[in-house]
Amino acid sequence: MKTRELNNLGVPKGMAMQAAVECVRLGSESGLNHAELRARIQEIVATPSSFIHDSVWGVLARALDQVFASQARYVGREEPAPWKQWGDDLEPGAVAQMVDACRLPVTVAGALMPDAHIGYGLPIGGVLATKDCVIPYAVGVDIACRMKLTVLDLPVETLENDPERLRNALERETQFGIGASFKRKRQHDVMDADWSVSPITEENKDKAWKQLGTSGSGNHFVEFGVLTIPEKDLGLEAGTYLALLSHSGSRGTGAAVCSHYSDLAKRKHPELPRELANLAWLELSSQEGMEYWNAMNLMGEYAAANHACIHRAIAEHLGVEVMLDVENHHNFAWRETHGGQELIVHRKGATPAGNGVLGIIPGSMGAPGYIVRGKGVEASLLSASHGAGRRMSRTAAMKQFRWKEVMKYLAERKVTLLSAGLDEVPMAYKDIDQVMAAQSDLVDKVARFDPRLVKMANAGERPED
Repeated sequence: MKTRELNNLGVPKGMAMQAAVECVRLGSESGLNHAELRARIQEIVATPSSFIHDSVWGVLARALDQVFASQARYVGREEPAPWKQWGDDLEPGAVAQMVDACRLPVTVAGALMPDAHIGYGLPIGGVLATKDCVIPYAVGVDIACRMKLTVLDLPVETLENDPERLRNALERETQFGIGASFKRKRQHDVMDADWSVSPITEENKDKAWKQLGTSGSGNHFVEFGVLTIPEKDLGLEAGTYLALLSHSGSRGTGAAVCSHYSDLAKRKHPELPRELANLAWLELSSQEGMEYWNAMNLMGEYAAANHACIHRAIAEHLGVEVMLDVENHHNFAWRETHGGQELIVHRKGATPAGNGVLGIIPGSMGAPGYIVRGKGVEASLLSASHGAGRRMSRTAAMKQFRWKEVMKYLAERKVTLLSAGLDEVPMAYKDIDQVMAAQSDLVDKVARFDPRLVKMANAGERPED
């Protein structure tokens, strides 16, 4: 039995899950079949005290008894922390996750962006401010995932007149997929940083170096398109420009950091009820908390280096100069002052939008994205959406759509798709312009990016966004 099945049967993650895995192994060896194992687990979850002294199942019963006793003592906030929602008709599950997050005793304030959908613990599009602690799953699995846009000194007409030149640059200068790496490592100063800040970053340093300059899977992409600047801004004249846009994060090392420290946090907080277990936190005054904080910040530097390598390599491949760079990240936690107190602000799939702060909010492979300038709205904790947001699950998208209709849709929008999975088709995402309208009080649109040549991971790759 897998841990997901055990969790669905009511076994909490942490020490009880470890005990359950061992007990299932022993139960299988004693001759119980799968159905009998399921029934036994359900019995023990319902009344662990009845199995405390069982020679096979006692270890699980005692672990459950301890966890359930801790949960019974859990005390959350008497009143939920204040939070505000942007956008209508948001996924009810995402709203429920935000409500739950604001019940935590460490939560001070929250906000929910119009691209919100269900995540682990905190919804994607969720912003959460806490006091003196950090929540690994409120940061996210792909730590410091970010956007980077570069305007290249190359005619826009290249997209139509010489697309093969651009295609070759995309195909040669980055790699997609879970295990994507370069045999000849890319060079960047980030690899000279202190990777011993956490045992996880230290043991994954070589893997991180091999993956430097790669793009991963899921909703990660690298694409060429047309940037339209309606009036002089960003150091450029009004007009259209050829631009490169990328979206990816801290790759396998970031995922390893999240996994390790979220498990640690859960073990430290067995009192959390099941619906809050993924929101377990680490005190920043603790060794584990500071290790995670330092590792998270290192992953921020690494993710930025990842994009820098991709954009540098493509510009050099094309032999062109860079006219503009804009970037921002999400899936991160920042120390910020709100309401006169220093807080830890988690933005899981949300973009920083402080007053005058530039950001990038993409649509999909078939819809525009925008360079934006934040308005510094305090009620949103100085945040905005990080994209259009999914309107359906990956599984639903793969069941509902076929490539024939997708390719027709993209052709009508002059988009050439080099590779992707059906789970990332434009129709699986919300209308970006409706999302932008819902947060018009949070950001101003500065420029529009229309994708033309898009590359993502091949179909069948496990998503890591």
